[in-house]
Amino acid sequence: MDGKKARKLLAEAELIHPEAVVQAALDRLAGEVRQDLAEKKPLVLCVMTGGVIFCGQLLPKLEFPLDFDYLHATRYGPETQGGKISWRMAPWTSVKGRSVLVVDDILDEGITLAAVKESLIRLGAEEVRLAVFADKLNGKQKPIAADYVGLTVPDRFVFGFGMDVDGAWRNLPAIYAMKED
Repeated sequence: MDGKKARKLLAEAELIHPEAVVQAALDRLAGEVRQDLAEKKPLVLCVMTGGVIFCGQLLPKLEFPLDFDYLHATRYGPETQGGKISWRMAPWTSVKGRSVLVVDDILDEGITLAAVKESLIRLGAEEVRLAVFADKLNGKQKPIAADYVGLTVPDRFVFGFGMDVDGAWRNLPAIYAMKED
């Protein structure tokens, strides 16, 4: 998407959660994680690429010892109904015997995050907790729930704070929804 089209899309979008609300949710969520994981020296895994903004702002607020790595997993082909994922990059750090916190931008249908969690448990993680900044209220039965949720978003195409629209606007400090036709 070229810059002109991206600016037009943003100008026509609906602001769902302004920056102040996003930051307050980030602070609250960080407090919940600190309370649960501060004594466990967890391995924090950022899910690329959407989780980068959320994870990058969450980590400095945790204020306890942790290890950090990332993963890149995506659904692929006709097997998506089975929850199979394609690992573009598995974590380099061993999860065996660890408390693991997986950080991602949004819980939409939950298929990929469910498969990621299952894979990490199969690799020997002691526990796997999921932190998502946005949980989409899509009315669908999801195979997994997040342990930590920043905000809920409507069942619309949303972007900002890590979520993109055709590659654009991942860098916005607020969350927007595409204009409804």
